Amino acid sequence: MTNATTMRRRHRFNSRIARTVLLISFLFFFGRFVYSAIGAWYHHQNKLQSQQSSLSIGASSQQQSQQ
Repeated sequence: MTNATTMRRRHRFNSRIARTVLLISFLFFFGRFVYSAIGAWYHHQNKLQSQQSSLSIGASSQQQSQQ
């Protein structure tokens, strides 16, 4: 009988540890996702800004060449 209760306690302890490890892993995963999403947004903004500046430079050079 005591062997059955210790196994039950061990099972409860193991499932608690597994749940804690999964929670920590999820938090790491979620943190990396947020970090990469912010980095991708800044990269996208910089890319759009550089495209707009190159278009405005190209348009001004075309206007000067036509005159």
